[in-house]
Parts: sequence; structure tokens; C-alpha cells
Amino acid sequence: MKATYHQHILHFKRPSGTSRGVLQEKETWFLVLEENGRVGIGECGLLRGLSFDDRPDYEQKLAWVCAHIHQGEEALRKALVDFPSIQMGLECAFMSLKAEDPFALFPSRFTKGEDALPINGLIWMGDEAFMQEQVAQKIEAGFRCIKMKIGAIDFEQEMKLLSAIRNRFSENEMMIRVDANGALVTDTLKKLSRLADLGIHSI
Repeated sequence: MKATYHQHILHFKRPSGTSRGVLQEKETWFLVLEENGRVGIGECGLLRGLSFDDRPDYEQKLAWVCAHIHQGEEALRKALVDFPSIQMGLECAFMSLKAEDPFALFPSRFTKGEDALPINGLIWMGDEAFMQEQVAQKIEAGFRCIKMKIGAIDFEQEMKLLSAIRNRFSENEMMIRVDANGALVTDTLKKLSRLADLGIHSI
């Protein structure tokens, strides 16, 4: 078996705010396995500034995996406990290698292009006006699940935005999720209680 890795940079169409800064690009790495004419691909989805395994030796560890691919999936996964995104990419690469279609690990009507999947409308962090604009766009586009990044602006402003959505739509009409990216580190239980009052689906 042969293993290689490749970096790919995705550029955001619009800078995207999180509680730990603004993302301009998304760095990702693909792990490629080749054996007996078959190919398996797995994505190691690193998020700089956010991932547990955002470390200076990340690429070095990918090179190590490729050099030791002969050890097999189970041994390598055990050796990668400090690199969960590489563990995930490795697992997907081996699944892809064994799959009938290496790009559709779990064939379905969706992977055949015959059906759609409902997804949440993501609201990126920014000032209040920008976040309100995004909410209006997602609702207009027909989303019935809104996922709002919180933690970049004042919590009271964020509660005001979330309350406005909930006042307009019941829990049956609109699911609300929030992504705090570690921002709820002070008054955590109090804030969670207030979010629960709005019928937040998940955090």
C-alpha cells in the first residue's frame, strides 16, 4: 500500500467570524491511499486556531503516517490520539479504499443526486446589522434551521437576535442552534439557562 498527502486551501467568499477570530481561508489536507489499483481518499479537516490538533508538527505527522502506513489502520489510529483530524482522515481513507465508490462511502439517493438533504443556515459572527442581514437572507431562502455563531459580540445583543427569531417562529417552525466555539466560559450555566428559555435545539 502507498500513502500520500496533499494540502488544499479553500478561500472564503466572505471573511467569516468566530469567537476566536476571523477566518479568511480553510486549510485542509487529503490523505490518499493506493492499493492494487484502487484509491481511497480521506480529508483531515484541520481548523487553524480552533482544532485541538492545530500544532506546528501537523504536516510532519501526516508524513509520518504515510511512511508508516504498513502498520495498518488500527495501529495508526492508536498512535494518532493527539491528532483527531488525522485519525478521521485516515479512517475515511480506509473506508474509501474498500468502498464500491470511493467518493460515496454511504450510497444513498443524495449521493446519486436524486434527493436533497436539509441543512442549517449558518449565521457567521459580525456586528449586529450583519448578523440580522444574514438571518433575513436565510429565512427568505427557506431555511427551517438556523445555526448562529455566538461569542464575538455582546451576549445581550446575541440574545436579542435569537429572541427576534424565536418571537417570529415557534420551535415547530424554526429550529435554532448556536455554535459558541468556547465562548461561554463565564456565567456558563446562567447563559445556558437563558438560551434554553428560547428553545435552542443544540449548542
